[in-house]
Amino acid sequence: MFSHLGLSSQALQGVKGMGYTEPTPIQLRAIPLVLEGRDVIGSAQTGTGKTAAFALPIITKLGEHAPSPRALILEPTRELAAQVETAFRDLARFTNLRVTVVYGGVGYGRQREALERGVDVLVATPGRLLDHLGQGTCRLDQVQFLVLDEADRMLDMGFLPDVRRILDKCPRQRHTSLFSATIPVEIETLIQWAMKNPQTVEIGARRMPAETVRHVVYPVSDDQKSDLLRALLAEVNYDSVLIFCRTKHRADRVAHMLKQNNHAVAVLHSNRTQREREQALDGFRNGRYEVLVATDIAARGLDITVVSHVINYDVPQHPEDYVHRIGRTGRAQATGDAFTIMVAEDRPHVAAIERFISQSIPRVKLESFTYKYTSLFDDNPRDTSREVSRGARGVRLHGGYFFGPARRKRR
Repeated sequence: MFSHLGLSSQALQGVKGMGYTEPTPIQLRAIPLVLEGRDVIGSAQTGTGKTAAFALPIITKLGEHAPSPRALILEPTRELAAQVETAFRDLARFTNLRVTVVYGGVGYGRQREALERGVDVLVATPGRLLDHLGQGTCRLDQVQFLVLDEADRMLDMGFLPDVRRILDKCPRQRHTSLFSATIPVEIETLIQWAMKNPQTVEIGARRMPAETVRHVVYPVSDDQKSDLLRALLAEVNYDSVLIFCRTKHRADRVAHMLKQNNHAVAVLHSNRTQREREQALDGFRNGRYEVLVATDIAARGLDITVVSHVINYDVPQHPEDYVHRIGRTGRAQATGDAFTIMVAEDRPHVAAIERFISQSIPRVKLESFTYKYTSLFDDNPRDTSREVSRGARGVRLHGGYFFGPARRKRR
């Protein structure tokens, strides 16, 4: 029970207002540590309540409103920053604490006004925060709680030098939490420099996708890749589909193709404006769009909870990205399906993914699709006993496994 964790009555009211009843494993372990003032390194699968794990104890410890930022939450992307700010606002609704967010891609005016009015919790992306610090519209000398969220993603995006500059502006005596799916050497160095005797909270194996997700690889020749995607969407019994592409150009092209096939499609990548991104996410959540085509900007952290299928149109080149991508489905113990379309050049990347997650992924041919020959069909059989994805009819390569007919779910 949340009431046994030492949270303030206002924080408990916020939890109740959000409809939460039982704390998740990472909340059970991290909240008491933060309340005790211990630095925390947190690692957990997506969808496990990580934001509340640091937000609730911070809300409890801050108490009443004060004019200067006392909690700073650093996020790698605008979407994550906006999402975390919303969560803080909801959880702190029964307090007088003020929460605001600053990120790039929008004007400075409203952000300056919010900072001038005084904030307790500041959620920010590194670049825009440094702009405000340089302009003198923000100070961090009263920060008591610092959270580095998605730290490995900040490393991938080249933000660690900016993070170090920001940390130099914060008091040395503070509580620091770091959340990261992986801990590369550069992150280890940051931990040693920025944290004091941190306690590690790791829920589940970092390499393992959710057990409720079923995996399938669809081999195909390169020139039939788009045709197979269309055929999959025509055959699969889905509610909502998140399609990952490697590049922004590819995402736009795939989205255009699917729109021509009468799919309700939204696109999400870094070249879209903030307004366009928010419209895409909101439309996908509320059912206006049945398909969201995205780059890896959507692979981590975004609050998308109703994805029945993830399709890797392009195989990710790093195994960790596969785990993050398919983590968008099968969340909170719901079932989900992860399809990966594989062409010949993807062989080594798929093999690396299988080694990383310590399991083989069955290869399947779609029974209704007319294939051109590819040498991928001659690969050795893999894991021929596993059940394959729901709602797709086809045959397992080498195993002769047949799926019965399935029709696409219409809205």
